[in-house]
Amino acid sequence: MLPSIEQRIADELGVRAGQVFAAIQLLDEGATVPFVARYRKEATGGLDDTQLRNLEERLDYLRDLESRRATVLSSIDEQGKLTDALRAEIESAETKQRLEDLYLPYKPKRRTKAQIAREAGIAPLAQALLSDPTLDPEQAAADYLNPEGGFADVKSVLDGARQILVEEFAEDAQVLGELRIKLTEDSEVRSTVIEGKENEGAKFRDWFDFQEPFASIPSHRALALLRGRNEGILKLAIDLPGLDPESPHPCEMRIRARFGLSDRGRAADRWLLDCARWAWNVKISLHLELELMNELRERSEEEAIRVFARNLKDLLLAAPAGGRPTIGLDPGIRTGVKVAVVDATGKVVDTDTVYPFEPRRHYEPAIAAIAALARKHAVELVAIGNGTASRETDKLVADLMRRHPELGLTKVMVSEAGASVYSASELAAREFPDLDVSLRGAVSIARRLQDPLAELVKIDPKSIGVGQYQHDVNQSRLARGLDAVVEDCVNAVGVDVNTASAPLLARISGLNATIAAKLVEHRNANGPFATRDALLKVPRMGPKTFEQAAGFLRVPGGDNPLDITAVHPEAYPVVERLLARIGKSVREIMGRREQIRAIDPAALTDERFGLPTVQDILDELEKPGRDPRPEFRTASFRDGIEGLGDLEPGMQLEGVVTNVTNFGAFVDIGVHQDGLVHVSALSDRFVKDPHSIVKAGDIVKVKVLEVDRDRKRIALSMRLGDEVKNAPPPRSRQDDRHERRGKPNRATGRRDARPQAAGAMADALARAMKKG
Repeated sequence: MLPSIEQRIADELGVRAGQVFAAIQLLDEGATVPFVARYRKEATGGLDDTQLRNLEERLDYLRDLESRRATVLSSIDEQGKLTDALRAEIESAETKQRLEDLYLPYKPKRRTKAQIAREAGIAPLAQALLSDPTLDPEQAAADYLNPEGGFADVKSVLDGARQILVEEFAEDAQVLGELRIKLTEDSEVRSTVIEGKENEGAKFRDWFDFQEPFASIPSHRALALLRGRNEGILKLAIDLPGLDPESPHPCEMRIRARFGLSDRGRAADRWLLDCARWAWNVKISLHLELELMNELRERSEEEAIRVFARNLKDLLLAAPAGGRPTIGLDPGIRTGVKVAVVDATGKVVDTDTVYPFEPRRHYEPAIAAIAALARKHAVELVAIGNGTASRETDKLVADLMRRHPELGLTKVMVSEAGASVYSASELAAREFPDLDVSLRGAVSIARRLQDPLAELVKIDPKSIGVGQYQHDVNQSRLARGLDAVVEDCVNAVGVDVNTASAPLLARISGLNATIAAKLVEHRNANGPFATRDALLKVPRMGPKTFEQAAGFLRVPGGDNPLDITAVHPEAYPVVERLLARIGKSVREIMGRREQIRAIDPAALTDERFGLPTVQDILDELEKPGRDPRPEFRTASFRDGIEGLGDLEPGMQLEGVVTNVTNFGAFVDIGVHQDGLVHVSALSDRFVKDPHSIVKAGDIVKVKVLEVDRDRKRIALSMRLGDEVKNAPPPRSRQDDRHERRGKPNRATGRRDARPQAAGAMADALARAMKKG
């Protein structure tokens, strides 16, 4: 008998069963992961959000397993075939796969050839030959002729007996388990090009004749192979390496061993061995190859989703510039540069469109117009989208800043990832009903600089484009994983209840889109909330919802100073006991590090609030309203480096990490095409996981190793001492002008930096896909 679900999860997480039991109880009662992680540490023993997410996922799996187990037991019992031994095996099955293996012989199925043979009374013959190979198959088969059942001659009878044994061999749980382990540990994935597809599938040519161990093939390579198969270019297979075509397959030999088959010269030996060969070649090999291919896909998707989730988290928790008046510029050539001015709260206060480039070339008027807007609204920051004409627009702003130093402007290049998706969305239309779609993008760019988290939550996470092979994975699983990341990030930071948008509020623990909309409506109708308690007046904000949400909602400048902290209202009595003990008000003690650190947290605990909660409260009082995100800083792109033609091997540049994959990191160095720092070039030491070195949003120094202008590939290194070999000569800016003006993918905010399984370079891409 298996341990309880709680014990199994506890063993997997390396924690106590009591912690798991408490967490499950809270989640079943409707508590969210952020709430449990932050405010129920005593109950769960301090399980963090990552542990709770893993717990939640395993809980769903194991509950599904138990439900399926009950169904299987009931089905076999109804057939009258549930023995005590079989029940014990089913009740001890630890995985869905093992459970299905045990159920396979009893699973209702279409009428097979084996079933037809059984109905004709041939099963005893099959069992007789298996148990006594000295019997002559043809002589024994003569006793089982059944013309009415379709078995009128010895050959058809023996075929029927073979079908029965093949099905028995192929449905044996022990055989399937052993062969699955053998193939999982020792097989390799092989890919070959489908004949006649060589030219059409040129981008997959690295995989035209490729092999790699199944157990160790990385996610990005597996997904590349699967994409090639889905596009009809590659043929994939999973099998053991080094097979001798003249000898029986090792898996066939295991089937023989399981059923005691061997060639000892007995009358039925050759016939029985043929049954084993047939079982492997016709039934089991195809079944297990399909199963392992699905496992490879699921394993690779899981890893790809994990990479995407980590990058998304880094992007959402990027440093905010804060509440500073900002101009957002959405660059364009022919259509002009869209300009939007937002105040310190993100409210749109002005818009314009200027045409500094071809064909109008109103360069000087554009500088004057932007300068006038900056002066009028006391702008401090200029956010420039990194799409088409971004470097030209960056130069325009640089000229503006040189001519008007009195404005004190700071320019920052901002990712446009998903900006066009948001601009054309229903949400943007409701938020800016009178604003042109093109100008909404400029607003989004400005707000992203002020607060990336608050703006990016308005966009479907899949449109932000910081994953690897994100379009090749299960989209519902991807959405669930990314939504969990967004929820954790929003609640880790907290939101200002009086300025937050409905989409941002909807991500708060306990809230949903409906309650968030009601909250905004109440705020608009009645003015700002003065306290957290006032939230209870919002329609549909019941006590349970309030409990889940209140600690993550902030009320700056409200009546109660504690309302700006992450201290939950339920714990305010702890603070009151503290204040009574030291004889001071909360305003007198907040932010006073020495006074707070002199307090013994153990003295404030009681039956409800233990040491973890009290320590969290003191930390909040020490740094009220603290933001877990890093301090804001910007990268400086080198002047004159605007396109691929401006790059020369050996250059050292500063850039921003835009995406981190398992094979390296993509870095924006200001030339409209991200360069790749292969995992081997991230550090002087061995790097197993690129995320341990860099994350999305990091500002890094890189060295240009190679530039392939034809394929628009840039190989970079963060090891600045790396030598540059076989450097191709750079082209002129005029030769490269068309590349600088090429249209990027606006859904991802840059050119498609997603790795393609092609690579003509013996450079970053080839190294990434061959060595990553």
